[in-house]
Amino acid sequence: MTEANSDKYVGRALKRREDPRFITGTGRYTDDIQLHGTLHAAMVRSPYPHARIRSIDKASVEGMPGVVRVLTGDDVKEAGIGSIPVGWLLPDLKTPAHPAIAQGEANHVGDIVAVVIAETRTQAEDAAAQLDVDYEALPSVALGSAALAEGAPLVHDDIPGNVAFHWEIGDEAALNEAFKRAKHTVKVKLRNQRLVANPIEPRASLAQFAPASGEYTLYTTSQNPHVHRLILAAFVMNIPEHKLRVVSPDVGGGFGTKIFQYQEEVIVLLAARLLGRPVKWSARRSEAFVSDAQGRDHETEVELAVDDQNRMLGFRVNTVANLGAYQTLFAPAVPTYLYGTLCNGVYKMPAVHVKVTGAMTNTVPVDAYRGAGRPEATYLVERTVDVMAHELGLDPAEFRRLNFIGPDEFPYQTPVALVYDSGNYEPALDQAMGLMNYRALREEQARMKGGKTILGVGLISFLEACGLAPSALVGQLGAQAGQWESSLVRVHPTGKVELYTGSHSHGQGHETAFTQIAADELQIPIDDIELIHGDTGRMPYGWGTYGSRSAAVGGSALKLALQKVTAKMKKIAAHLLEASPDDIEHEDGQFRVRGAPDKAKSFFDIALMAHLAHNYPEDLEPGLEATAFYDPKNFVYPFGTHIAVVEIDTDTGKVKLREYGSVDDCGPLINPLIVHGQVHGGVAQGAGQALWEEAAYDDEGNFLSGTYMEYAMPRADDVPFFKNGHTVTPSPHNPLGVKGIGEAGTIASTAAVANAVMDALWHEYGITHLDMPYTSEKVWRAIQDARGRQAGTQAADD
Repeated sequence: MTEANSDKYVGRALKRREDPRFITGTGRYTDDIQLHGTLHAAMVRSPYPHARIRSIDKASVEGMPGVVRVLTGDDVKEAGIGSIPVGWLLPDLKTPAHPAIAQGEANHVGDIVAVVIAETRTQAEDAAAQLDVDYEALPSVALGSAALAEGAPLVHDDIPGNVAFHWEIGDEAALNEAFKRAKHTVKVKLRNQRLVANPIEPRASLAQFAPASGEYTLYTTSQNPHVHRLILAAFVMNIPEHKLRVVSPDVGGGFGTKIFQYQEEVIVLLAARLLGRPVKWSARRSEAFVSDAQGRDHETEVELAVDDQNRMLGFRVNTVANLGAYQTLFAPAVPTYLYGTLCNGVYKMPAVHVKVTGAMTNTVPVDAYRGAGRPEATYLVERTVDVMAHELGLDPAEFRRLNFIGPDEFPYQTPVALVYDSGNYEPALDQAMGLMNYRALREEQARMKGGKTILGVGLISFLEACGLAPSALVGQLGAQAGQWESSLVRVHPTGKVELYTGSHSHGQGHETAFTQIAADELQIPIDDIELIHGDTGRMPYGWGTYGSRSAAVGGSALKLALQKVTAKMKKIAAHLLEASPDDIEHEDGQFRVRGAPDKAKSFFDIALMAHLAHNYPEDLEPGLEATAFYDPKNFVYPFGTHIAVVEIDTDTGKVKLREYGSVDDCGPLINPLIVHGQVHGGVAQGAGQALWEEAAYDDEGNFLSGTYMEYAMPRADDVPFFKNGHTVTPSPHNPLGVKGIGEAGTIASTAAVANAVMDALWHEYGITHLDMPYTSEKVWRAIQDARGRQAGTQAADD
């Protein structure tokens, strides 16, 4: 692992400072927290996709050992608890009520219909299993397009036709003209199947209420504790925000699924208030499958047009996005502004038009899952680009190169609203092709043709938008939140430093990367710096971690706060050294007078004097801390090229991911080790969608893949060692120049692996399309059908 500058912390591949407590089992997760007198909650969940709740017989369990109370929707209503709100509003959006406990109807398998509170978890779960609930099963629907069909069962009576929204972007008239001029067009129907996030730590919540002060404390597995506090206090619990403290301790992965406000968090807060004791709930994995927000689930028809020079002219997208039974925090944004605006890809595409219809169904709600809209868009664009390349008889790499936006065309205005900040796509493509020896792979593919094992090479060039911004713009687009970030830097009299950030780490390595930034700016040892996050009682405010925003937005806020601290330290040093602040240089950890290197004060000297104030500038306040807020001017746009190589056993249909290489451009690398780790994890996750994972429902909404026996996750022996490379194109919009990397692997790899599988089947059998995931059975059946067609054609020729 190379280091950009051994004299600097930024750019060095330091091991993560947080890892020792994780690998030694001394991390502190929500379920580890034990409060005296804690009661335990067990959720009673609907076994039906759609059902009327006729009655709930609380008496059926109230005499069971340890049972303290049973809560129902009536208790929630009586307590004045509000509906869980949506955090992103579209024009004419239809939003159903989302109570903490179902009131009258359950709308998906896993919907909470009652809660049992008991002295122990086992007692609560035993009683929950025995609670007598009388259901009347109602008609239901699971597939988005089926929900929109005439006569489909209504999920909610107040949402006609199950249509939550119609949304579109781009100039449809310009697109129609582009297709009229086209020399070649292709049309593809694509399915982005539904996924379950499956972070290693299931969700958990523990609530405590202090009657004397009216204050609540909620420990919970959240990616954005300040957002949880805002929603819970102002919109759900109807309490003053300063009366609720939300703490997110160590969090074992999120992948988006821990962004949202969930029913269980409301329930434990209410129960703690009603019972005067702490109340805890921790999900079983089986619960997570039917209660965590799920991801993707798009049905899409795509068309691409090119001219007689094979230049792209236009891209048409028509998508049905399945939202599930309720709309959660970001649900309306994911298939619209985080999706349609990315359908231009990395190409000069004069016309793009995207239509999206949001459909309500009797399934678990769908919201952001790693990448959140950008993997769906990348799959559409890159899969269709490959289909066109094959139709034209062009090498997929060269067809892409022909259509790239040039490096001298930035900032680049796309037809779908976004302005790309910076980019240089061809070097990433060239490096990836060299890294994987692309030409040799194509020669190997030709040699293997007709054999028992065939080879596929999937190449994609992609970009993403992350670091959501700016606040004024996203507000106009429907966001009910800001997208700035804040940071506080506090220097103690001894020279030790605390960093406070509104970003939240759940695997990204903030405690290492953020302290690397601080160590360089302050020029002190990294061991003298500590990062504090995840506690609304300690950090005043922040908007959390999602959309790969931590470094670009949170890191930039930190950089600005650090600069304020060093500027004040220079003034103090100037006073002590009897010099002008303009003549003070900060280097090698010392504050020196320019031209007089012997006149210097150490970081410790300045920190101590800032607190003693014995010999101090009259115009400065004592103390040494600073707060900064950073509101980005634009998204940042990471990009890259990924290449996947698969082998397919034509006798069994088994797909083996043999090789994988990536070249990513996320701007300057703060820590290459963390960057590569993020890419590795993301690639495995995206490959999981292409090859194994699917949250499957039957037509009515019964969940068919609710355990690891049915839901196939990638394992270590399913993926190869990855080859990684990087180019560096800084963002002009933030003081670090960084662009984000946490989701790039997932955004790219699904399309790359899909293209590899279809590349093999195209070259061998002429198969143009299969829906993901590419399971052995699905691929085997496609091969058998193709062989049958080939045999029939040969017989006809004979």
